[in-house]
Amino acid sequence: MEKAYYITTPIYYVNASPHIGHAYTTIVADVLARYHRAAGHRTFFLTGTDEHGDKIAEAAAKAGMDPQAYTDMVSAQFRALWPQLNITNDYFIRTTDENHVRVVEYVLRKVYDAGEIYFGHYEGYYCVGCERFYTDKELVDGLCPDHKTAPEFRKESNYFFRMSNYQDWLIDHIKKNPDFIRPERYRNEVLAFLREPLEDLCISRPKTRLTWGITLPFDEAYVTYVWFDALINYITGIGYPDGADFRVFWPVAQHLIAKDILKPHGIYWPTMLKAAGLEPYAHLNVHGYWNVDQSKMSKSLGNVVKPLDLKDKYGLDAFRYFLLRDMVFGLDSSFSEEALVQRLNSDLANDLGNLASRVLAMAFKFAKGEVPPRGAEADADGALREGAQRALGETRENFEHLSLHKALIAIWEFINMVNRYIVEGEPWNLAKDPSRRDRLDTVIYNCLEALRVIAVLISPFMPGTAEKILGALGLDGKGVRLDSIENWGGLPEGNKLTRIEALFPRVEYVREEKAPPERKTVMEPVKPEITYEDFEKIDLRVAKVITAEAVPKSNKLLKLTIDMGEERQIVAGMAKDYKPEEMVGRYIVVVANLKPTKLMGVESRGMLLATDTEGGLTLITCDRPPKTGARVR
Repeated sequence: MEKAYYITTPIYYVNASPHIGHAYTTIVADVLARYHRAAGHRTFFLTGTDEHGDKIAEAAAKAGMDPQAYTDMVSAQFRALWPQLNITNDYFIRTTDENHVRVVEYVLRKVYDAGEIYFGHYEGYYCVGCERFYTDKELVDGLCPDHKTAPEFRKESNYFFRMSNYQDWLIDHIKKNPDFIRPERYRNEVLAFLREPLEDLCISRPKTRLTWGITLPFDEAYVTYVWFDALINYITGIGYPDGADFRVFWPVAQHLIAKDILKPHGIYWPTMLKAAGLEPYAHLNVHGYWNVDQSKMSKSLGNVVKPLDLKDKYGLDAFRYFLLRDMVFGLDSSFSEEALVQRLNSDLANDLGNLASRVLAMAFKFAKGEVPPRGAEADADGALREGAQRALGETRENFEHLSLHKALIAIWEFINMVNRYIVEGEPWNLAKDPSRRDRLDTVIYNCLEALRVIAVLISPFMPGTAEKILGALGLDGKGVRLDSIENWGGLPEGNKLTRIEALFPRVEYVREEKAPPERKTVMEPVKPEITYEDFEKIDLRVAKVITAEAVPKSNKLLKLTIDMGEERQIVAGMAKDYKPEEMVGRYIVVVANLKPTKLMGVESRGMLLATDTEGGLTLITCDRPPKTGARVR
C-alpha cells in the first residue's frame, strides 16, 4: 500500500509582510515534504494566508484600503516569496477563496445541527492582536502574555461552541497518543491548561462591530470568529468533504506551527474536528521563536529580519542550511548574521564546498574527467561504505523525530569522514606509481560515490546545491530517491563529469555600524513654571486622521484632514518620518486652540504632538481607540 504524507504550515496572517519566522516554518515544511517525496511517499504540502478578522480590518483601514484589496496585496507577497525560497507547496490556500468559504459554512452548519453551538452572552478581556478572549489566569500582570498590551474588556451576545463537552475526550486522546503534540514540552503545556475547566469558545462576531468575515450560515447578523474559520483550511485544502485527496491525506496530517498558536491548534482544532465527526490530525509539531537581540521579532521593535535580504546576500541554500542547522526544533534560537557567515564559511565553504571541488579536481586530473572503474574493496573502502549507510540511517531516524539539526550533523560526520579517507588514501601518491592504478581508480570512484550519497542526503535541505553536485557527476539532479543510496556503488562507471564553480565562496563578515541618529534626545532646559490656569488655556484634543497628502514643493510637510468632532485641516512636519498612507486612520493628539497660520501657503488650524526618538519623530498617540474630539487631560 502506498504510504502518504501530508504537511501543513500555519496559514499566515496578512496584517504584515513575511519575515524570517514565516520563512523558517515554511522551509521546515518544504524540507519535510522533499524528504518524504524522496522516500517514495505520496506527499501533499499546504500553505497559504489567513485573511479575515479584526486585525485585518484594522490594518486595511490604517492603509486606507478595502479589506479585500488589502488582503490581495499582502497575500500576493507570501505567494511570490515561496518560489524564491525554493518552496514546493502543492497548494496555496486563502481563507477568502470561495471553496474555503463553502467548507466553513458546511462545518458550521454540521456542528450547529448537532446542537454543539448555542447563542449566549459573554464578557471578558479581549486581545485584538491575538483575536481571542483571555481568562484572568492567562493574563500576565493584567497584560496579554504575547503582545504585552492591556486587553479590552468586552461584553457581547454571540454564538458559542460547546468546547467544554470535549475536555475529557481531549485529555484522554493526548494521554493515549503521547506524540500527538510534540515535542513533549508542548504536550505537557496543553495538558496543564486542560487541568482547569475548559470554557466554551465564542465563535462569532456581531456585524455591528466587524463585517470582514464569513457570515454564519444560521444567522446573517454575525460573522465567523477568525480561528473557527482559519483552522478549517487544513481540510479545505485537501478536498473535504468528498474529495479523494481528503480520504488519502487526512489520516496522516502533520501540522507545523510556532509555539504562539499552540492553544488554538492543540485545543480548539481537535475539539472542533470531534464535534464535526472527524478524527483529529496525526501530529501537531511545534517549534520555537527566532529571537533577535534576545527579543521575539516584532515590527514595533524594529528587529524584523527579511528573508530575501539574506537570500540575496548569502545565497539561498546557505540561508536554508543556517536556519535548519542552528535551531533545535521546539526550542528558541537567536538569529545573528555573523553566525550565518560563520556557518557558511565553516560548514559549507570549508567542509562541503572544498570536498566537492577537491574530488572533482582529482577525477579530472587522474581519471580524465570520468567515473573510473573500481577494484577490490580494502578496509578503508568498507569503512567508508558503512559510514554512508550510517549517515542514511541516522538521517531517516532524525527525520522521524523532526531532529533536523541532528540529521545535518550526521551528514556532516560523513563529509568529514570522506575528507579523512582522501587524506589517508593519498591519491596523489598513488598516481605516481603505475602499478597502483587500480587502487587509485577505486579511491577516486569511492570519493565520487560518496559525493553522490552526500548530494542525495542534503537534497531536502539544499536542493540547489544537491542538483549541482549530481549534475557534475553526470546524473539527473531532480526527483532524487533515498533508496538510490541504500546500496553502495550506484554511480555508473564511465559517466562523464562536469567541472563546477565553488559551491560556497567564503564570505567576509563586516559588522555594520549603525549610523548616528539624525536627532539626539537631549533633555532641554526646563521652561519657566506656569500656573494650572495657564495650562488650562491649552486645548488638547484627540483627532482621527481622515486623509493625508504631501504638501507640494516641501519634503517635510504633510497636509492632514482630521476629525476631532468637527473636520479641519492641519499641516505637520512629519513627511520624513511617516508616509501619507501611514498617517490615515491614526488617532493623534492636537493643540486645537492654536491660532490659524499658513505653512507653504497651506492653512493649518492646529498642531499635532510628537517627540524625538533615535529613529526620527514619533507621534504621540493612544494605546486604544478613543472617542474623537475627546479632551486630553
